[in-house]
Formats: sequence, C-alpha cells, structure tokens
Amino acid sequence: MADEVRFGIVGLGMGRDRANKAVNTPGAQLVAVCDILEDRGAKAAEELGVEWAAEYDAMLARDDIDCVGVFTPSGMHCDFTLRALQAGKHAFTTKPMDLTVSKCDAAIAEAEKRGLVLAVDFESRYNPGNHRIKAAIEGGALGRVILGDLRMKWFRSQAYYATGSPAGWRSRLATERGSMANQGVHYIDLLQWWLGPIRAVSGAFGTYAHQIESEDLAVGIVDFERGATGVIVTTTTAFPDQGTRLEIGGDRGSIAWQDQDLVLFKGIQGEAGSAGEWEAPQAVDLSLDDFPAPDDLPAHIIDDMTRAILHGTPVQCDGHEGRKSVALFQAVYTSCDQGRPVEMP
Repeated sequence: MADEVRFGIVGLGMGRDRANKAVNTPGAQLVAVCDILEDRGAKAAEELGVEWAAEYDAMLARDDIDCVGVFTPSGMHCDFTLRALQAGKHAFTTKPMDLTVSKCDAAIAEAEKRGLVLAVDFESRYNPGNHRIKAAIEGGALGRVILGDLRMKWFRSQAYYATGSPAGWRSRLATERGSMANQGVHYIDLLQWWLGPIRAVSGAFGTYAHQIESEDLAVGIVDFERGATGVIVTTTTAFPDQGTRLEIGGDRGSIAWQDQDLVLFKGIQGEAGSAGEWEAPQAVDLSLDDFPAPDDLPAHIIDDMTRAILHGTPVQCDGHEGRKSVALFQAVYTSCDQGRPVEMP
C-alpha cells in the first residue's frame, strides 16, 4: 500500500484553500492544480511547488494523481467529479454535491462500480460540536423532537453575483440555482443530518433584491419521518447580514446553534409533569460535553480522503449523504414550481 495520497485540485477559488491543506496534511501530497485562469493557476503552482494545468483532461491524464478535488461552479460539480471517477481517480467535490439528484446518482453509481472513494466537502461535518449535537438529539436529551428550524439571513451585493469564474455564474439557474442551493446547503445538510430522513416538503421562493436568474429568498416546510416539522428560510437579501441560526426543539428541551457555536442547550428539570397545572417546569442548562464526538475525527476533507484511501475508513459525507441535501433543495424548488407538496426524490 502506498504511504501517501497524491491530489489534484480543479478550481482555485475555494479550491486554493484545499490545495494549501493538501500540501500541509500528513499522508497527502499535492501534485497539480487546474484552473482556466492562467494568472491564478500559475501563481498557485509556483507558490505551492506543483504543476499547473489549464485543461482538466490534461490533469486527469496524469498517472501520478490518485484523488481529484472539484471546486467548479455548483452545476458542474458532478460533471467534473464523474470525469475524474471515469479516469480511475478517487474524487470529492465542494458543496453542494450538484444541483440535481440525477447527476449525484450518476457519480455515486460510477464510484461504486469502480470501487472508488467519493465524498462531499461539508466543513461542518468536521466540527466535533456538531457531532455532539447529533448525539444529544439521538440520545433523547430533547425528548421527542417536534420542530427543527433553519434561518439563514445573509447579505450579498449585486456585485457579488456579477463576479466569479466564469463571471456571473452565481446569478444563473444552471450554475448556482439560488440561496438555498448555494449558501444554505451547508445548514440544510446539518438539519437533515441531525433530524434524519424527510418524507415531503412544501416551498416558496422569489427574487426580490437582485437582478439575477436564481432566487434570493427561499422557504421550505419539511415533514420529517420521525414526526417532526422543519422550517427552512434562506436569503441573501438581509441587510445587515444576520448570520445563520439552527434551533431544534423537543418536548423536554431545546438546542440553539448560531454560526457554528452552541448558544442554548436547556432541558426540563425533573419529570415533565411535576410542575403545577399552570406552572412551567424549571429549565436547567445541559452540556454537550456529556455527549460523544468521534475521537479520531478528521480535521478536514483532505485529511478525510487521505485516511479513507490509505486505510479504508468511511468518509464523513459520502455520495449518498451528499445527495440528501440536494434532494431536499431540489424538492423545495419543485414544490415552488408546481405549487404543491413534493415527496423526496
């Protein structure tokens, strides 16, 4: 067995950070970067001491690359990932996995056919606190979960939608799709990861503050299989930017999470019915330290892929997991288009 995994990274926007990590992660080696912009690609190659390829096929043709990381516009993620898998490379993509479940399914099938590792880079999956929250919910700390709500209220200027590579990709349906699919997908992944499978959704959306093809505000009502209801609000129209908040409420307590930090974790003191008829039960602070997180949690996607390829450990978010958030926002958009509740694809 080889003692290191050789990486190639395509797309040096967010991909530049992952290229840096590949240089600095034990067991990983960065071999090449790929970007259509010569100044960005050549600069990264020089600074990182690797080779630059302007053409993706040229990078895929190399026999000294084991794994490819994809950081293209959202609607191209599985196109590039599928090509890497077909070239015999392990692959991971930044979020979202893609914009349609059909593309996700094609990549999953190809990886399974070839016995290759496929993963989706959700940074929140590498946060020990988020694992502890999942353990607390599954361990009954909140009792029977009733409501899970996500409120992502961000601000993005018109100039933000005009920039990027290629220019303007963030404004287009085919390459970005909107606030729920692009910005909100990080937190949609957490919500569905914490609360489990989803039966159906209803949605509404619109474009209110920008001149773009995609939505800048979307709302979803989620019916979880466990019997809980979810509410998802994502927007890039909120000024000033108010960040992202996730709240999970049960019949014995609540958790509130704001921008990767736990801000509330309280439960009922004693038995739920011990208070008088009109008296609210006493609330007590609970601690996430009482709930487990993996001892060997990878630091990030490069560490995760390196371990998976060298040692066969499961990645934090494989293709099947990555597909779930795509299925959710696709169902919300379909519900908006059709004006009716939609079952999960």
